Amino acid sequence: MTSPAREFIPVHVGVLTVSDTRTLETDTSGRLAVDRLVEAGHRVIRRAIVRDDRNAIRAALQSWIDDPEVEVIITTGGTGVTPRDVTPEALAPLVTKPIPGFGELFRWISFSEIGTSTIQSRAEAALCGTTYVFLLPGSTGAVRTAFDKILLQQLDHRHRPCNFVELLPRIRGEREG
Repeated sequence: MTSPAREFIPVHVGVLTVSDTRTLETDTSGRLAVDRLVEAGHRVIRRAIVRDDRNAIRAALQSWIDDPEVEVIITTGGTGVTPRDVTPEALAPLVTKPIPGFGELFRWISFSEIGTSTIQSRAEAALCGTTYVFLLPGSTGAVRTAFDKILLQQLDHRHRPCNFVELLPRIRGEREG
């Protein structure tokens, strides 16, 4: 016996690029994220660029996490190992529940594309309050990999056996006592 088909449910997404040099016109990775989301049927309701500064990144993330309209945040940039790469550190105090499988899967998939260089990526995901946050590297190749191999499926309510979208009502409605 097969389960009835599920309908697509669009999510409201913020796309945040972390960069000292990009503008909305030159931000190819952020644009690719927006394009993939819109093509899939999601609603990009926030888009911004913030400099590589822990406090600025944290403030932008906190603002969107606090915004009840934003269900998912995708960041690009700042996930490497240089001193200016501080996106994971900016996110850390805002995390309610880490989602370690995202970074693990991203690096596993990336290994087949870029070999051992994938160990330099600190891509990760977490639930922050009731908002999903995904930290992607800043390269367009990494953004393409994350969307095409992980995010488009996990942000699609029709994906079986499970996905992040089907959990949103429970996450947003149930609180631990």
